[in-house]
This record gives sequence, C-alpha cells and structure tokens, in this order.
Amino acid sequence: MGRKQARAEEPEAAEEGRSPAAGACVLLILAGILVAIAFAIDEAVGVLFMVVTGAVALWRSARRMSDSSATPPPPLAEDVYTAHSDEIDRVQEGPGEGLTILYPKRIEE
Repeated sequence: MGRKQARAEEPEAAEEGRSPAAGACVLLILAGILVAIAFAIDEAVGVLFMVVTGAVALWRSARRMSDSSATPPPPLAEDVYTAHSDEIDRVQEGPGEGLTILYPKRIEE
C-alpha cells in the first residue's frame, strides 16, 4: 500500500517542476523552425512570414492596451490616501524657500 501511495504523489511532484520559462523556450524553438522553413522555401516567403507575424503581434498588443477613460478601481482599505478628499483644508508655507504644504480635507466616515 505504501508503493501505491508513493506513485499517486509522483504526478503532483512532476507538475510542480514545470516552468513557464521552459514552455517559452519550446515555443521559441518551434517559431525558429517555422521561420527556417519559410526562408528555406523562398526568401520572399520568409520575409512575408516575418512581416505578417510582426503585424499580428502588434495588432494583438494594441488590442490588449487598457483604455485610459476606463473607471479606475476603488482604493484599497490599506491605502494611506483613502481617508482624504480632493479638497484642500489648509495651505502652509514650508521651511524651505518656495515650499508650500497642502493639507487635504479628511473624509468623515
């Protein structure tokens, strides 16, 4: 019974050893093989393959960019500035020349 239990634990240990970097290396090697095949067929085919691949990558990355007009997420509870508003409570001259300190109003909960 001890051997069966040890065999059942082996797949879990093997899954922990997998790395995203290893998967990226495999994909990089496969991409290199595809590029080599495209250039082996014809130089124009290889150049066209590279241009199309670059255009697709650029299009995908442009679609993934976040929209700056999107509503920002709510502030975290541990955020230091959560209890302050955008309104200024008081203005004080600082110890240095031209230094001004702005104190925001606290939000009463």
